Amino acid sequence: MFRRIDFLLLGITVVLTLFGLAMIASVSVFESYQITTRLTTEGLRDAPGNSFYLWRSFMHVIVGMGGLFVMTLIPYHFWERMARLLFLASIILLISVFLPGLSAEYGTASSWLRLGIFSIQPSELLKLTLIFYLAVWLQKREQLIGTFKEGFIPFASLLVLSTLLVAIQPDLGSFFVLSGIASVMFFIAGGNVLHLLLGGTLAGVFGLPIILNEDYIRNRFIAFLTPNDPAIAESIGFQIKQALIAIGSGGLFGVGYGKSIQKFGYLPEVQADMIFSAMAEELGFVRILIVLMMYAILVWRGFRIAQEAPDRFGFLVAAGITTWIAFQSLVNIAVNLSLFPLTGLTLPFISYGGSSLVTLLAAIGILLNISSYSTEEANLARRERRDSTVGRRLFT
Repeated sequence: MFRRIDFLLLGITVVLTLFGLAMIASVSVFESYQITTRLTTEGLRDAPGNSFYLWRSFMHVIVGMGGLFVMTLIPYHFWERMARLLFLASIILLISVFLPGLSAEYGTASSWLRLGIFSIQPSELLKLTLIFYLAVWLQKREQLIGTFKEGFIPFASLLVLSTLLVAIQPDLGSFFVLSGIASVMFFIAGGNVLHLLLGGTLAGVFGLPIILNEDYIRNRFIAFLTPNDPAIAESIGFQIKQALIAIGSGGLFGVGYGKSIQKFGYLPEVQADMIFSAMAEELGFVRILIVLMMYAILVWRGFRIAQEAPDRFGFLVAAGITTWIAFQSLVNIAVNLSLFPLTGLTLPFISYGGSSLVTLLAAIGILLNISSYSTEEANLARRERRDSTVGRRLFT
C-alpha cells in the first residue's frame, strides 16, 4: 500500500504545514503577547509570553498529522458507507452552534462550538462530510444529473439545506467554499453548466440583499468597492489597507524572516486569514512564488489522483477535496490582494486554526488512501465503464 501512495503530495503537504508553523512563530509574537498579558491580568497565567499561538499551532499539527496517518490507513470506501451518518452529524453540530452555552463567538460570527476546554468549527467538518455525501448522491443519480427536474433541482435543494446554517451564523467564507465545492462536483459528475449559471444568478439576485442586511458584511463590500476613499481606508477598510502595505513592503525578496512591521498590531488577524500578507512582507515576491508553486503542484496531484481513481466514488471524493483546497487558497489570496471582499477564510495548511488544519490534513490522508488504489489498470477499467455508459445513452 505505502509503495503506491502519492509521496509527492504527502511531501508538499508536510512542507506547507511545517512552513505554516514557522510563519506563525514569526508573525504571531505580538498578538501572543497581547492575549497572554490579558490572561495574566485575569489570573489565568503566571506571566505573559510571545509563543501562545505557536504552541497551540504545534498541538494542532501533531493532532492533524496523526489524523492524516490514520486516514491514509482506512480504505476510502469506508467513508461511502458512513457518508449519510457523518453528514447528519455535521448538521447536528451546526445546529448546536446556536444553542446557548455551547456556542463560542469569535469576531463577528458564532461559528464555534465549545466542548470543555476545546472548541471546534463545525463548518470545517461539513466541508469534508458534504464531499462524502455528494459523492454518494451523485453516484446514485448518474443517469439524471444532466436533467433540470431530476438533476439540478434536487441538487440545488440539497445545497441550500446543507449551507443555510452556515450562512446564518454568518460565515460567508465557508458558505462560498461549500458552494464552490458542490458546484464543481455537480459539474464533473455530468451536471449542466447552464443550470449552474442559472442557479448562481438566482442565488445572487435573491441572496445578496439578505446577506447585505448584516452591517459588517455590507461594510466589507463597501471597503472592497471603494478602496481609494481615504475615509473608508482609515475605518472599515483598515484591515485590507494594512494588508496591501505589508505586501508592497516585501518587494522582491522581503524584509527578512521575523522582521515584519505590520505584525505589531497594525494588521488584524495576522496569524489567521491575513497571514499571506505578512508572508509577502517577510519573504518577498520571489519566495512567495515558491509557496504558490507548491500549492499548484498539490492541486495538480490531487486532480491526477481523481483522474486515476479506480471507481466513481473515489473520483468524486478526490476531485471534491482538491477543489476545496484550490478554491479556499485562491479566495484567501484574493482577499489579501484586495481582489475579493474579506471573508475570514484561512490559508490552507498555513494559517492558524485548529479545526481547519486538522480537517484539511485528514482530507489529505483520504486523498493518499485513494492514490494507493489508483493503478493504471483500475483507471482503464473505470474509463471503459464510463464509455459504455455514454454509449448506452447515445443509443437508447
